[in-house]
Amino acid sequence: MGIDNMVLTYHLLAPGEEVAVSDLIIRVFDEFIAEGYSQEGVQEFLTYVTPEALARRAQENHFALVAAAGDRIVGVIEVRACDHVSLLFVDKAFQGRGISRTLLEQALVHCIESNPDLQEVSVNSSPYAVPIYEKLGFRATEPEQTVHGIRFTPMILKEVKGQCTAPSNSNQGRL
Repeated sequence: MGIDNMVLTYHLLAPGEEVAVSDLIIRVFDEFIAEGYSQEGVQEFLTYVTPEALARRAQENHFALVAAAGDRIVGVIEVRACDHVSLLFVDKAFQGRGISRTLLEQALVHCIESNPDLQEVSVNSSPYAVPIYEKLGFRATEPEQTVHGIRFTPMILKEVKGQCTAPSNSNQGRL
């Protein structure tokens, strides 16, 4: 089965998937983002996305959803406190297929279930991802900044409930 015909499924990050998720994030980061960061920024980011860090945050106030094509993890979104996207990465071979949008929509459904009064969600976008987040409805709230070598633009998604249009079948719907 070719990549174009693969069925995608979406689920909460399961224990044991942290290594595959970390590997995916690092591959995409290295190809699209790292070049624009200082060495300090690269190291700061790599420390943030270790399997151990992902597992620790999942036990605290974060949750992660993954997109899978068969047994291959091809996308991930991590959300902190149901109001801040801390990671959103999709494998290069699967970009441009709506995976980021579906991951975001499903994360928002999860967040609204936890906090029905949720009005907005923030993200600190890498320079590479700003146009992607804009397509997802986010708007910059401040100019680009650099903290610990990490370059980012603070962005907000308002009217969160209007963004929740994810399909509701068992593989791609509500979690």
